[in-house]
Amino acid sequence: MYGIGRSPRLRPSPYFEATIRAGVEAFTTYNHMLLPMRYTSTEDEYESLIHGVTIWDVAAQRQVEIEGPDAAALTQYLCTRDVSRIKPGQARYTFMCNYQGGVINDPVLLKLAEDHFWLSLADRDILLWVQAVAAERGFDAKVREPDVAPLQVQGPLSGDLIGDVFGSTVRDQKYYHFVELEHEGVPLVVSRTGWSGEFGYEVFLRDSSKGEWLWELLFAAGAKYGVKPAAPNQIRRIEGGILSCGTDTDDSVTPLELGFDRLVQFESESDFIGRAALAAQKSRGVERRLTGFRFGGEPLRVNSLYLDVSRNGERVGRVTSIIYSPRFEANIGFAMVGAEHAEPGTELEIHLHTGTVAAIAEAIPFVDAIKSS
Repeated sequence: MYGIGRSPRLRPSPYFEATIRAGVEAFTTYNHMLLPMRYTSTEDEYESLIHGVTIWDVAAQRQVEIEGPDAAALTQYLCTRDVSRIKPGQARYTFMCNYQGGVINDPVLLKLAEDHFWLSLADRDILLWVQAVAAERGFDAKVREPDVAPLQVQGPLSGDLIGDVFGSTVRDQKYYHFVELEHEGVPLVVSRTGWSGEFGYEVFLRDSSKGEWLWELLFAAGAKYGVKPAAPNQIRRIEGGILSCGTDTDDSVTPLELGFDRLVQFESESDFIGRAALAAQKSRGVERRLTGFRFGGEPLRVNSLYLDVSRNGERVGRVTSIIYSPRFEANIGFAMVGAEHAEPGTELEIHLHTGTVAAIAEAIPFVDAIKSS
């Protein structure tokens, strides 16, 4: 049994006490906060997620707010997507890269107004990066962390819960859109986004003093749907081809190597950090690529270390994520391998701690749910 010592260095979530009452059993650190990792088991929470509705404390998914006359220009310089195509009330999954084209974050970008954006972050210290870029390049924009704490409401019954609380307009919004509103005088943003691979929403609380209120509001409304507290689910995110930044990526891995060429929008005339390096890589072709894989045998838990991948006895890459999928009754995962070994159907060897197993490369995602309305 291990514990995590709490201190002022780990900022508490507005939902922390509620998660304790709900029976959370494990945390990890994420963006200098505690992120719940398990209430019952990954498998039980997976079943609740794919058949019902779950609520996750993801306050550790911290925001960077960019606002001011040059907010759009700065946001464009930071992101590989064409920001000019995004309208207020829309969100986009995007990459942020270093000058060598390596991924430093893969946030969801929300456009609140023409001069007002949020970057909803994965686990990296991006606030300091954005502040430094803004200052160094002379962008006239305020860069700060707003008082925002999201909960995710995920699963096929999430629309029923959200509709009961916030009404049909919020419930029926399109995928990767969001609505700003007040509920009982509390400011919120509710978006049709999530990290589950299932139909779902994120509820961004804009007043962290109201964490207990929001938690109780959603759980009371969800009782008739059998709502369960849960953590970000590793089984479903791997099935759905969802990346874990810092696990499946690092600052040497590019979006092109991850297979996300479509999210690097070279057709836009606007510059972005890493564009030149990525254009050069696109021209010469990638030398490695992320692939899925599958194999049978004893069910495995999510890996805590990278595992070697070989082909015909020669090392060709490493496993970044692996877990057992009850849906497929097989172990599945992602591996970064030489591009010539990434084609679906390629025979690979995965070096587990218990020995070497034969696996077959497979396209990502393994399965996708209907997430659009």
